[in-house]
Amino acid sequence: MLANIIQWSGRNPFLILLATLFVVVGGVFAVMKTPLDALPDLSDVQVIVYTEYPGQAPQVVEDQVTYPLTTAMLAVPKSKVVRGFSFFGASFVYVIFEDGTDIYWARSRVLEYLNFASGRLPKGVSPSLGPDATGVGWVYEYALLGKNKSLAELRTIQDWYVRYQLTKAHGVAEVASIGGFVQTYQVTVDPLKLRTYGIPLAKVSQVIRDSNRDVGGRVVEMAETEYMVRGQGYLRSKRDLEMLVVKMEGGTPVLIRDVARVEMAPDERRGLTEHIFAILIVIGLLAYGIDRLLYWFQLGLFPHRAEDE
Repeated sequence: MLANIIQWSGRNPFLILLATLFVVVGGVFAVMKTPLDALPDLSDVQVIVYTEYPGQAPQVVEDQVTYPLTTAMLAVPKSKVVRGFSFFGASFVYVIFEDGTDIYWARSRVLEYLNFASGRLPKGVSPSLGPDATGVGWVYEYALLGKNKSLAELRTIQDWYVRYQLTKAHGVAEVASIGGFVQTYQVTVDPLKLRTYGIPLAKVSQVIRDSNRDVGGRVVEMAETEYMVRGQGYLRSKRDLEMLVVKMEGGTPVLIRDVARVEMAPDERRGLTEHIFAILIVIGLLAYGIDRLLYWFQLGLFPHRAEDE
């Protein structure tokens, strides 16, 4: 058989050369059109639904948030597995789709069913979709260091400046911040003073909530000129909080500072990060969409993982 093929090839050199040309052209075309992935994503097509329920135990989160969302996601087309996880104050629902499902089609379907399921959740609880990137997209870490800067100042710079500059970079799906101190205004009430003035704790919360907003009015015309009337009420400093009126007592206003202590303090920390020699720092994590990783690789901009010891 092999001898006959060799003899036929020797008698028909033109056909052999023509077939070789077709094979070479087909191979070059296949190489140019074959999609390449710098980091092949072997994970399933999944959409994450994240919901915050502050201050609630995992069992309460499971009954009131995770279970309603999980049962609603079971009806999403092309979904094969739905997993729910309940933690303290947070719920995660993973909707895993069949292989070959377009990620953006899957996200749109989950969003449709999420709008329906939101009506079954407790008041004030609003679920949201996770970023369109998987664990494979976690490709870059950086540490924010600054001489004579506290951890609170570094976290503020990270959250309000650095993060936004990196988010608009091509292919970045999410920039997550870890470490540092998130600055908050904390109002520590005195129960004895509240009892003395006859003020319920809910009244203090309502006053702070209602006072931190701007209101608009109408337009007033004077001398053929229009003046817009608006009330500026955003709280911008610690003193603004202290001067809020909670109650009138015999014509004398009872202020927040009379029944509570207002201070700038960091938010409760649920974790921390360390750098070399166990120095606490602020870390930024960049997650890229899987369809964008090749872009970085082709441009020679594919970032290397920073030192995270």
